[in-house]
Amino acid sequence: MGILSGNPQNEPMHYGEVFGVWSYLTVTKGMLAGYQTFINHTGDKDLRTFLEDLTKNMKQEIEQIEELLKVNGIGLPPAPPERPTATLESIPVGARFNDPEIAARVSLDLAAGLVSCSQIIGQAIREDIAMMFGQFHTTKAAYGARLLRINKEKGWLVPPPLHQQTPEPAHV
Repeated sequence: MGILSGNPQNEPMHYGEVFGVWSYLTVTKGMLAGYQTFINHTGDKDLRTFLEDLTKNMKQEIEQIEELLKVNGIGLPPAPPERPTATLESIPVGARFNDPEIAARVSLDLAAGLVSCSQIIGQAIREDIAMMFGQFHTTKAAYGARLLRINKEKGWLVPPPLHQQTPEPAHV
């Protein structure tokens, strides 16, 4: 039995795992504050519900990752303060994010999060870390599909140019 066998929690994290997990935590904490702000700007009920559910999930991810880092003696990154709740009407019209902008930004973040989770999974040698980020990846994919459906239903999705002409097959 080598050093990297047995209970994964007894294995040390390597520098790549530490950096990947710590960086993911830093970004997630920052996005959480941003999404709390987006909730204040959201007028659409479905998008608001989605964002509230997503932020609840992000808080759970943060707790799991912080526990992993603490157990391994790694200092935690700072977190921005929680954002206060505001009413949409209290935000001047010209200063508001609109719902399609919010949905597009969150869609982009979910796609980037999938890549980050995949990268951490790929570099992990500790199975517990790979499994944790595998779970995060699956959850992000589900949120991405849910938001795609909202974008389509609301007419917010701006597709790229559609390729509708197919070349005729060459006759041999």
